[in-house]
Amino acid sequence: MIFICATCAVETADLPTPPATCAICEDERQWVPETGQRWTTLAELRDGGTRIEVSEREPGLWSLRSVPDVGIGQHTMVVRTPAGSVLFDTLGYLDAETVEVVRGLGPVLAVAASHPHMYGVQTEWAHALGDVPVLLTASDREWVRRPSPLVQHYDDRLEVTPGVTLHRVGGHFPGQAVLEWTGGAEGRGVLLAGDAVAPNPDRRTVTFLRSYPNRIPLSGNVVLRIAATLDGLRFDRLYDNFGRCVPVDAKDVVRGSAERYARWTDGEHDHLTW
Repeated sequence: MIFICATCAVETADLPTPPATCAICEDERQWVPETGQRWTTLAELRDGGTRIEVSEREPGLWSLRSVPDVGIGQHTMVVRTPAGSVLFDTLGYLDAETVEVVRGLGPVLAVAASHPHMYGVQTEWAHALGDVPVLLTASDREWVRRPSPLVQHYDDRLEVTPGVTLHRVGGHFPGQAVLEWTGGAEGRGVLLAGDAVAPNPDRRTVTFLRSYPNRIPLSGNVVLRIAATLDGLRFDRLYDNFGRCVPVDAKDVVRGSAERYARWTDGEHDHLTW
């Protein structure tokens, strides 16, 4: 049986009974509810009425969202290119109807994840879409809860198909990855950032954290390093793993927000706090 953590929605290996704990949620970047660890299954979610909403965010880019949220509640982003589609940050749920919708967009090249919190039921998706590769960074190899021959690890950069490239940027996890889609935003480029970068409510600034639920910061040096890596990519628009968007000038937004973050975490503005 494949069990799914009810809190993070990451799949397990095929087991006769669920594990006592979820290693991903036990880590300081996630959490175990005060009521304790709980597991679910695809069948239980389906019988409970879970469904998936599909929406087109812009030409060539679709968003999949489970309703109600499963686990963390991320959105899967589907990038379509002339060669085929790539799924980024798969949900912790799938159904036959949505699989057919995704297949209808053309051949699926791979599924990929930004970091372990977003693994979802990635192997289940990969099997359902034709046993396509599951692309993950080697730096986060230890967090894979469901080993599979479909899982392929890469180091710092992997071109999935022309115009779609995965890049390791680190920060939230050492293997934190982003997806660069140069054909997006009318050819200006789109960055699927996972939560390496999180848009703020104004959509004109972003932030960076080691743990979002537990409010654990990164250092200014790490954030500036992430921004410098992203500065070398081609993008004008940015989406995070919950569908939030910086619609224009996203590269400048990332650079300016990283500099602001570093000034605060490195003590430059301490005089304003007392």
